[in-house]
Amino acid sequence: MEAENALVSKPKQWVSATKEFWQDTSSEMKKVTWPARQEIVNTTLVVLVTTIVFAVFLWICDQGFGAAIVWLLRRFGAST
Repeated sequence: MEAENALVSKPKQWVSATKEFWQDTSSEMKKVTWPARQEIVNTTLVVLVTTIVFAVFLWICDQGFGAAIVWLLRRFGAST
């Protein structure tokens, strides 16, 4: 009989714990200071520009290293 009560009480505990979690989460989310739309737009632009700059830089490095390897292989007699 005691085992049955334990099985019945576990789902009840889970439901009450879940309900408490969502109430706490909702309460904390009301305390958050959300950024303004313009701040989000500006930050997004900074991320995009930075990503493009690094992509171009890495592409240039890749091209340079590739050319250097081809030059080294040709210089020392390996065929490509």
